[in-house]
Amino acid sequence: MHAQLGDRLLVESPVTGVTRRDGEIVGPHHDDGAPPYDVRWSDTGEVALVFPGPDAHVQHLVREEAPVQGPSAGVPSAPVVGQPGDFGRRLATVRRRRGLSIEETAGRARMSPQYLAYLEQRPSEPGIATVLRLADALGTALVALRGGDQELPPGQGQALLHPRSTDLSQDECRALLSTHGVGRIAFTTPHGPAVLPVNYDVMDDAVFFRTVPGSAPAGAVGNEVAFETDRIDETMSCGWSVLAVGPADAVRDPEVLRRLQKRAHSQPWAGGARPLWVRVPLTRLTGRRITSADR
Repeated sequence: MHAQLGDRLLVESPVTGVTRRDGEIVGPHHDDGAPPYDVRWSDTGEVALVFPGPDAHVQHLVREEAPVQGPSAGVPSAPVVGQPGDFGRRLATVRRRRGLSIEETAGRARMSPQYLAYLEQRPSEPGIATVLRLADALGTALVALRGGDQELPPGQGQALLHPRSTDLSQDECRALLSTHGVGRIAFTTPHGPAVLPVNYDVMDDAVFFRTVPGSAPAGAVGNEVAFETDRIDETMSCGWSVLAVGPADAVRDPEVLRRLQKRAHSQPWAGGARPLWVRVPLTRLTGRRITSADR
């Protein structure tokens, strides 16, 4: 018996030949496709290590082949890999942020690397037990891995039993700001206060973000503004925030613009050409961190 990723394992009655159970092979353990296999059973959605008996056989997946042109025409190409689903994208993103390989994560989650790769690379909805093991292996919350918190504002978890709030030093604030990411710019407009999210970078003791001339964020130029960024750990109910206050001005120096373009750590999520760089010097810098007093 030999099988590949995506084939189905059918277990039939030895008397009637009726299929009693079937599942998708999500983790071959040998390169030649020999048993055992990790099988996701269709009736429960759970994954189990299976050593097929004489009442089982493999139903091979019909694999598409991409058209080939040129001198290699006629030679079968590799199977077309499916596009990952939302769960797979979230899983891969969290794993990479933790700096873990597929093999390391699979070992922590007690599953085969082939099955983990399958979850990341193809549309999948694994059972709750599998998601719990992955969440534990990656140090994240189950709801976050399943995407259930995507439309919820952060901070809805339970507060710590004994929280401790501490002020951050100037050096700590600068170090946290320099992790880059998304922050919020706040300033007063002719229509009242405005708070807008922006992708930002830090250079020369200032916060920089880029936008489009005439856009809402561009209205910060010429105003005293507040810039805030934070990180919140929903699972542990702790986090930090940093607030910078200073006058915003447009960057016009060609050398500074060249350096910003060269060292930009992130691309604006909104996309498109954003030629206007805005600088907010760290004139006043404060920050706070919330942790458990028991730690």
